Amino acid sequence: MSRRWLFADQLGPHFLDEPGQPVLLVESRAAFARRPLHRRKAHLLLSALRHRAAELGDQALLVRTRTYRDAVDQVTARTGDELSACAPTSWAARRLTGNLPGLIVRPARGFGTGEEEFAAWMDRRSGHTLLMEDFYRDARRRLGILMDGGQPTGDRWNFDTDNREPPTPDMKGHGQDQRQGMSLPAPPAVHEDDIDLQVRRDLDEWQRAGDIRLIGGDGPREFPATRAEARAALEAFVRDRLPHFGPQQDAMLAGDPVMAHSLLSTSLNLGLLDPVECAHAAEDAYRAGKVPLASAEGFIRQLIGWRDYVWNLYWHFGEDYRHRNALDAGARLPAWFAELDAEAVRARCLSTALDQVREHGYAHHIIRLMVLGNYAIQRGWDPQELTGWFHASFADGYDWVMVPNVIGMSQHADGGLMASKPYLSGGAYINRMSDYCGDCHYRPSDRVGPRACPFTAGYWAFLDRHSSRFAHNPRMARQVKGLARLADLAEVRDQERDRGQDPP
Repeated sequence: MSRRWLFADQLGPHFLDEPGQPVLLVESRAAFARRPLHRRKAHLLLSALRHRAAELGDQALLVRTRTYRDAVDQVTARTGDELSACAPTSWAARRLTGNLPGLIVRPARGFGTGEEEFAAWMDRRSGHTLLMEDFYRDARRRLGILMDGGQPTGDRWNFDTDNREPPTPDMKGHGQDQRQGMSLPAPPAVHEDDIDLQVRRDLDEWQRAGDIRLIGGDGPREFPATRAEARAALEAFVRDRLPHFGPQQDAMLAGDPVMAHSLLSTSLNLGLLDPVECAHAAEDAYRAGKVPLASAEGFIRQLIGWRDYVWNLYWHFGEDYRHRNALDAGARLPAWFAELDAEAVRARCLSTALDQVREHGYAHHIIRLMVLGNYAIQRGWDPQELTGWFHASFADGYDWVMVPNVIGMSQHADGGLMASKPYLSGGAYINRMSDYCGDCHYRPSDRVGPRACPFTAGYWAFLDRHSSRFAHNPRMARQVKGLARLADLAEVRDQERDRGQDPP
């Protein structure tokens, strides 16, 4: 039996061919030095890797080297073992594994729809436009999840229209000291051990030596680093928060960054959980009468729909996809944003988002898309630099995750391959879907003046800059025509030009 090389995002039992298979784990200092990395993310990666080595004991070799290639050379020379690996999750890592003599590369694992299955789905479509909904329905049928007699459970494939509600009045606080939130049980706490303490000491030492560059705040580890912790987190989510997940999954609350979200993305992206396993857990809870169908379906759609879709588009679009820049956005990320300087920002939604990322390496998907990404596309920030920022700043950030989500979904840099319109909005959307605006210096209805909302003004400035591109887009044409009704458009242009890179 070959020795299985497990990358740091392949740490679950489903990446082994059988329980006793010998394992190679590599701790590469160079991998941590490629870019600035959030302290929380670096800690989680190292902790998870070292915990897996400790669990496996003599079954595993944990090799600490500068590069992956050095580790592979050492192990093959020392043991003579045949070495195999599940296909890794980035173009760069696949180039590496493809150039290592004697390494057997197996198909990727950890997704409900593999690359061959996605290719077969594409062939069946005969050139039709890519639609995530069609992909998701195919996955439901193939995997038999939320299906009854060949039909979708409840006779509906998608309950998304039921899951876009703003926060209810009782969820919203009344000032900084009276934040209420959804009042749901918090995820189970994870407890640091001696491995975590050594990880913290090592990161401190490497940073002092100039070997790595860390951003964001340190603090007790918040996300699972072991399979047991991840399973406990899944069970607690299904029991405590999944029943409430559906309606307000797009809502944002300053005092409740978790709300009913699962916080399982780090466990999934480390390979500690399998998405199909999580989807079955949600379905079982629904069929046991513990979770509404809309909530179970919404969570399952994120797993075997969106997550698998993004994974497969990463490979389908090709390695050059990351360099697309259809909107010719070239402004550099300002230092206050890149360095997570939340205190420099008066706009409460943006300041809150940056603070969450700085302190936790996390913000849920709507904050990423409609606050952080929304502000970036309005300002014309370089999409490649922004992709790198998301990759480095989020504990669940990986190349395959961030390239399609930022280049395609968030910044529309692919010109519409992934989404038919840019995902941007003015302050009215943020006001409706959050409790940010009530205590904010700015007013979501104001386009110009000292209290002009930077999102509202930025929205119209973006449409003005790109009016010719989107004038005939069926989903944007009406908004572009609305420019003609703005008597203060020239003032908006001047104001947003003067704003430049300054924090709002």
